[in-house]
Amino acid sequence: MNGNDLNFFKNWFASFTKSFYFKNEEDQQNIILKVEHTYNVCVNIIKIAGDLGFDDNAMMLAETTALFHDLGRFPQYAKYKTFKDNISINHGLLGARTLIEEKILQRLSEKEQNLIVQAVKFHNTFRIPKLNNDAVILFLKLIRDADKLDILRVFIEYYETPLDKRASAAGLGLIDSPEYSKEILTCFHKRQIPSYTTLKTLCDFKLMKLTWLYDLNFQDTFKLLLERNYINRLVRYLPDAEEINRAVEALKEFVRQKASAQEVF
Repeated sequence: MNGNDLNFFKNWFASFTKSFYFKNEEDQQNIILKVEHTYNVCVNIIKIAGDLGFDDNAMMLAETTALFHDLGRFPQYAKYKTFKDNISINHGLLGARTLIEEKILQRLSEKEQNLIVQAVKFHNTFRIPKLNNDAVILFLKLIRDADKLDILRVFIEYYETPLDKRASAAGLGLIDSPEYSKEILTCFHKRQIPSYTTLKTLCDFKLMKLTWLYDLNFQDTFKLLLERNYINRLVRYLPDAEEINRAVEALKEFVRQKASAQEVF
């Protein structure tokens, strides 16, 4: 892969996403949310991959993976007007299928094409699947870290934004309530990630996002979390309950240890 390939992919992505633009302000806001998210994930993956000492070719492959990781979100929203996979379609699978059907990656080697398609396909799975390909597993860890990092930003900014200016699809239609499920909190204390299907309120959603931090892979991801103060910014929107505070303090200590560790993955 070379710089011309990367520029081609960037131009194609811009054209592809513009084909899903809406005249309706609410729908357009949701599409722009995903476009901006994509570019931020690109920034994140470059930072993390750079810290790992990737060469130029691997860096461009990582950035391309980030560029296309949420490709399925655009046809998903156009058809279903939601980002909830469980009531519409799996956006990872749809993104991989779109890459294949559009033949956008055919200028790359077969090995490079497979790497990107597999990373897009599985980036949103509950757990990384067992695969007999170390390169794909590495890129899956990369895109999942870069993605989770920016999803935190998206939702922090969602809560910081006045109600009438929020992107409607970002909250997944959940009730904006300070109530939270014991099931979600139990997962938090056990360092487990709950399923989307167990979420009942936006407070559950906030707690779930914090559990994601136990599933991160790279030291630089933890460093970026601390530098950007994401945990403290999100915690401001949680109820002041002792059982939540204890879980948050344990999480903060975990992140601090991982950020200063010699090896994370």
